Amino acid sequence: MFLYRIARFFLFLIPPEPAHYLTMRLLKLPFADKIFPGTIKKEAKLSKTVGGITFPNPIGLAAGFDKNARWIDLLAKLGFGFIEIGTVTPKPQPGNPKPRLFRLPKDKVLINRMGFNNDGADVIAERLYKLDRSKTKVIIGGNIGKNKITPNEEAVNDYMICFNKLFDFVDYFVVNVSSPNTPGLRELQEKDALFGILSAVQKANIERQNPKPIFLKISPDLHNDQIDEIIDIVTQTGITGIIATNTTISRTGLKTDLETIEKVGDGGMSGRPLAHVSEGILWYLRSKCPKDMILISSGGLMNAHQTKKRLDEGADLVQLYTGFIYEGPGLTKRIKQLLLSN
Repeated sequence: MFLYRIARFFLFLIPPEPAHYLTMRLLKLPFADKIFPGTIKKEAKLSKTVGGITFPNPIGLAAGFDKNARWIDLLAKLGFGFIEIGTVTPKPQPGNPKPRLFRLPKDKVLINRMGFNNDGADVIAERLYKLDRSKTKVIIGGNIGKNKITPNEEAVNDYMICFNKLFDFVDYFVVNVSSPNTPGLRELQEKDALFGILSAVQKANIERQNPKPIFLKISPDLHNDQIDEIIDIVTQTGITGIIATNTTISRTGLKTDLETIEKVGDGGMSGRPLAHVSEGILWYLRSKCPKDMILISSGGLMNAHQTKKRLDEGADLVQLYTGFIYEGPGLTKRIKQLLLSN
């Protein structure tokens, strides 16, 4: 923890996006996994079967960190049980103009308006094809979305392209219709559009010899009646479950001064202030969803006790992102130690 605090001090002197890529280069150094070991003794006890998949442990890395499936081997060494790549779109796209990633350290927050920047489904599928899965035990999820130029009326085609191109190389899928950084994307959470996308993907899925679990990632900015509608659609289409939640457009509860917040501008916020919202949605989902519906909780998980609480409150699995950046690679190890101690 002490070493990461020193490293974080210097990394936070650099703009967030370049710092992200520098961090991954540093973690490739031969001694890095010795300084930040992710595995612990008796870790096999944390293995968990969810949706027909055996996860080495219930701690995952959310989509957005390894958008292009470049660092799966490296991130697996840091102790994650599963890594979600993407969001992947059919065609490569550069995303939104830079700067598009911002820190609010006083609140332990990230604000991003990345805009699904990625190498495209063909390149990412090829990269996954070349990955030696015999050396990488980690579970891989594929988070899929639509290209910015694709009109919403044709969005289902984009999701199907990504589904088919990635199918042989990922263990589960996540349909992302909840990012606030692609214009109009969240409109796909509305009833008819969402039912069309999920039913098409699930129909193609069950026609395969080895169907994969499919999850829907939802926004934290939904009202309860919207969540109820989504639960009905997820149940009707027969997909596996829900990931709650994505980033929020809200800026409620921040300690950072208003001038700084306004200077940052639009984007999805993640980090500590999102914790109570994501936790509340998890509670609501668990009370309303069928008992066999799988729930993955993401949003505002910044420490081990908080993460264990989410699992105790009904999450089948959890995902980290901003907590991993602010607290460092040792966070996965601390969570696993706490889980085993109980």
